[in-house]
Amino acid sequence: MDPSDLEQKMLEAAIAASLQEFHKQRPGSSSQSAPSDDKNEVYQIASKSPSKASSPVTSPSKIPNRPKRSPQTSPLPGSQVVDLTNDSDSDSDVKEIFPKSKSVISSETDEEPVKDVGDDYSDDDLKRAIAMSLEGSQHGVEAADTAIDKPQGIFGIDRKQMEQERLARLAKRKAESSPPLNQPAPKAAKITGHQPLSTTQASTTQASSQQRASVPSNYTNTTTRDAGVQPTAQPLMQYPLGVVKKTHVANKLRTGNDITIEEVFQRADLNVAVLSSFMWDIEWLFSKLDTRKTRFILMMGAKEEATRSQYRRETASMRTLDLCFPPMEPQVNNMHSKLILLYHPGYLRVAVPTANLTQADWGENGLMENTIFLIDLPRIELGVKIEKSNTSFKEELIYFLKASGLRSDAIKALDEFDFSKTARYAFVHTIGGSRTGESWKRSGYCGLGRAVTQLGLQPSGPINIAYVASSIGSLTDEFLRAIYLAAKGDDGLTDYKLRNTRDSSAKTNDLQRREMIQLGQEWQNRFNVYFPSDQTVRLAHVNPDHTAGTVCFSSRWWLGAKFPRGILKDCESERGVLMHNKLMYVWPSEPIHMPDGSECKGWAYVGSANISESAWGRLVKDRSTGQLKLNCRNWECGVLVPVTSPGGRAYSQASDATTATLDAAPASQLQPQLPAQIFQDTIPVPMKLPGADLTESRAPWFFQE
Repeated sequence: MDPSDLEQKMLEAAIAASLQEFHKQRPGSSSQSAPSDDKNEVYQIASKSPSKASSPVTSPSKIPNRPKRSPQTSPLPGSQVVDLTNDSDSDSDVKEIFPKSKSVISSETDEEPVKDVGDDYSDDDLKRAIAMSLEGSQHGVEAADTAIDKPQGIFGIDRKQMEQERLARLAKRKAESSPPLNQPAPKAAKITGHQPLSTTQASTTQASSQQRASVPSNYTNTTTRDAGVQPTAQPLMQYPLGVVKKTHVANKLRTGNDITIEEVFQRADLNVAVLSSFMWDIEWLFSKLDTRKTRFILMMGAKEEATRSQYRRETASMRTLDLCFPPMEPQVNNMHSKLILLYHPGYLRVAVPTANLTQADWGENGLMENTIFLIDLPRIELGVKIEKSNTSFKEELIYFLKASGLRSDAIKALDEFDFSKTARYAFVHTIGGSRTGESWKRSGYCGLGRAVTQLGLQPSGPINIAYVASSIGSLTDEFLRAIYLAAKGDDGLTDYKLRNTRDSSAKTNDLQRREMIQLGQEWQNRFNVYFPSDQTVRLAHVNPDHTAGTVCFSSRWWLGAKFPRGILKDCESERGVLMHNKLMYVWPSEPIHMPDGSECKGWAYVGSANISESAWGRLVKDRSTGQLKLNCRNWECGVLVPVTSPGGRAYSQASDATTATLDAAPASQLQPQLPAQIFQDTIPVPMKLPGADLTESRAPWFFQE
C-alpha cells in the first residue's frame, strides 16, 4: 500500500474514533466522563517515506549538525508524529488528530454498534434549525418542533408571522438588554464599539437596519475600525465591517487583538454551525457548543465511500449533526479548507481561520497560534430590499459551498443576510480536482488573480510579497512567479505562456514577448517566505519532535537543485510559540488608487493555503481536449483583506522607502522588508521582523529528520 494511502486510512480511523468517543460520552451514555485536562492529548500518525517519484537531487547546500533526536517509535497517546509531504509537492497539513486519550486508532473502530436513527428525522430536524436561524431574535429550540399549518416561506417557516412575532418581542423587551462584557459604555450597543457620526448608539434590540445606520459610511479602512472591538462570548453582532485577529494563547496577556474559540462561536443563541476543518477533536469541539440546541454540519475529508459510510454510522444517533463530504477526485489529497458559518437569530458570522478545530490550534495548551478573519452580517428584514448585497465575496462563497456538496437549504439561507459589507473583501478558494471550461479562472492561483482584479488592486508597478507558512512544498522559481503574477491580478495565462514558449530570452525582437519575460522576472528579490528555523522551534517548546508536527518542511526540498533557498527567512513568533499561520502580505511599490478615491497600502491573504502547488494548483493543457485546466490537489479557502486610507501620500512613506532601498542596493542585497506599520492595525503581523535568513548555519526546521 502506498504510504500516503496508509496515512489517509489511519487519519480516517482516528476521526472515527474521536466521533465514537464523543458519542459514548453524550448525556445518557453509561460511559460518560468529564473532559480530560491533559494538555498533551494528541494522537499522531506515523510519518512515511518520501515519494518514489522524486527527481534526482543534488546537494549544493548542507544541513548543519543539530541536536540528536530520539529514535522514532510507534505513536502513543500524547505523542505527535506527522508528515506533511504526502506527494512530490505537497505541503498538506499534518495527518494529526486530537481525539481524547481514550480514543483508539484500530480496526475495532468499525465494529462498535450504533443505534440506527432514520435519516429523515435528523434531516427534518436540521432543516427546522436552519430556518430558526433566520428569525429576528431568540425563539428557543422548542419552536422547531411546532407544526406550522399557515402559508410557509423558506424552509417551512411563515416569514410574515415570524416577523410579526419578532416585532412584538422587540417592543416588549426593548429595555431589557445589558451591556456586553468588558465594555464600560453607559449605553448598550448591538454593534459594540461603533457609534454613529450624528446619532446615539443603537440598543441591543434595535433592528438590523438601525445597526447598519450606526456604521460610519465615510470611514474607508473599516477593518481597522472593527479591530478595536473587544471580543465577547455573548451573542452580539460585533464585527459588521470585518476584522482579522490572532487566536488567543493560554497564559499570554490579552491585548485586545486576539480571540478565543468561545468568542468566535458565541454559543448562547447559536442555531446552526457549518464547520470545515482538516483535523478534528470532536469532544473538545462540542464542549465549546450547546449540542442540545445547536445543529451542526461538519464538512470533512473522506476519500473512500467506506469511510464516509463509517462516519455516518458513527454519527447516526446524533440528531443535531449532519455530515458533508466534498468530492475527492483521484488526484485530490486533502480537504484542507477551514471555514466557519454561524447562523444566529439576527446575524450570520462568517469566519475563515488558519486553525484546525483542535485544542492545540486554538492555543489552549499554550503551544500554538493562528489567525482568523471574521465578519458579522445582519439578517435582512422582511420586505426590505438591500442594494448590492450579492457581492463577489458572496458569489464565490456560494460557488465553493456548492462545489463542496453542502446541503442546499444551508446555502439558500445565506440569502437572508446582508452581504453588502463584504464588497471590500474577496473570498478565494481552491477546489480539489481538475477545473475545466471557464471554471479554472475562479479557483487556485488563477482565482487569486481574478479576485485582485475584481477588487481593483492591480498595481501600476512591482509589488513585494511576504508569505508566512506553516509548511512548505517543493518550491520552484516557476511556482513563485505564478503566485507573484496572480498577486498582481494575472489570471494565470502569463505564467502558462512563459512555461510553454521556447524562447525564454529577454533579447527577443518581439516587444510584447520581451515585456512578458521581464514581467516574469520581476518577482526575484521581491518575494520572501517566513518559516521557522530549527533553533526557533526548539526555543518555542522543550520537545518539538513530539509537538511541532503541524510545522513541516523536508530537507529533500531544501537541498533540491531548483529550490530557491534565498527566499526563506526565520519566522519567530512575537509571543514565543509555534505558528500555524498561512498569511500572504502584499504591498505595492507605488500607491494603488482605488475606484472610490482611496489609496491601498497593501493587502493580505488569510486562510488555509500554505505556499505550495498542492494548495494553489497548476494551470496545464488537457492532452485529450487541448483546453486549459487547473489541477488542484487540495481544498483550500481564504479571504483577501485590503488596507486602505483616504486619498493622499502620507501612508505610502514606508513602501516608498522600501522601493528606494531596492533601487539603491546592489543586486545581491535586494530584499523586501515587510512594513509592519502598514498592516499591523488591520492584519496583525505575528512574527518578529525583519527575520534572519535561513542558511546552512541557521537551517529550517525539518520534522523528524
